[in-house]
Amino acid sequence: MLSFLHHSLLICYVFTGLFKPLAPAEAGNALKHPLHLSSTELNYNLKESTMEVSCRIFTDDFEDILSKKYKIKADLSLEAKHKEMDLLVSKYIISHLQLAANGKVLPLNYIGFEKDNEAVVVYLESAKVKNIVKLETTSTVLYDLFDDQTNIFHLTSKGNRHSFKLTFPDKKVASSL
Repeated sequence: MLSFLHHSLLICYVFTGLFKPLAPAEAGNALKHPLHLSSTELNYNLKESTMEVSCRIFTDDFEDILSKKYKIKADLSLEAKHKEMDLLVSKYIISHLQLAANGKVLPLNYIGFEKDNEAVVVYLESAKVKNIVKLETTSTVLYDLFDDQTNIFHLTSKGNRHSFKLTFPDKKVASSL
């Protein structure tokens, strides 16, 4: 009986949250998600001596910040605008995500982006770097849009995986490899 009650309450919470009437101010944001999150994979490729980076960002949030920052109508889904968007995505990511290996800035080369369901995945690769002992990650991705933004990082090196996060206003985290 008690489990049925908990199950019924959960269903009530879900339906009241999904179907509550929107106030006029909320009506424009009806399709927005309440979670402001990005996820970045950092993989150290021993053979190539490079850091491979893939950053996953909700498409609507990314389009909002690109539109706001560069004063254009960003559309990351439209194939006809891909080249134009490529320039903006590159410019934004390179200025909001930096890596430092052993205390030295690790230049990132923008490779491109692709749409993946509700997200955009941005690909980067570092210049060659050997013997990384300490990796410092600086990220302000979407900080200029949300004051509750969280950026999660998964670092893989030599078969070991470490995860860490940066939540607004924190910008920098260091990890040992």
